[in-house]
Amino acid sequence: MYQIYSKIDPSMLLHVINKRDDITEERTDLSPGTEFLQGACKKVHKDHVFNAHYHIPNERITTITQEAWVVMAGKIEGKYYDSDNTLLTTHVLSAGDVSITFRGGHAMRILEDNTLIYEFKTGPYLGQKKDKVWMT
Repeated sequence: MYQIYSKIDPSMLLHVINKRDDITEERTDLSPGTEFLQGACKKVHKDHVFNAHYHIPNERITTITQEAWVVMAGKIEGKYYDSDNTLLTTHVLSAGDVSITFRGGHAMRILEDNTLIYEFKTGPYLGQKKDKVWMT
């Protein structure tokens, strides 16, 4: 797992990248418990069962949008920015990889035709005009 911290505030976790090959049989939490967007990964084997359950309602209030991209097929290039819009690093993500942004900016460029992604973010999503500030 790659954890990308701010250079402005070195204690501020901005982005997490987890590669498919890093997933093990032990549950790995990808997000600190203090973040609104939670993610985990685990390699599971045939006949493993996650028992039926539901989640207890809890009041959750946030004013920040956090986002995750899961690459299902193909490749993307992710650029990851600090809280002052300074480019920190670039990573290529392949099938099975995930990118989580808690803070800071990001840009994604598709590198292969027919790339498939899932995108998740805290909601509600109110459309681009109310959700995004374009950096370029």
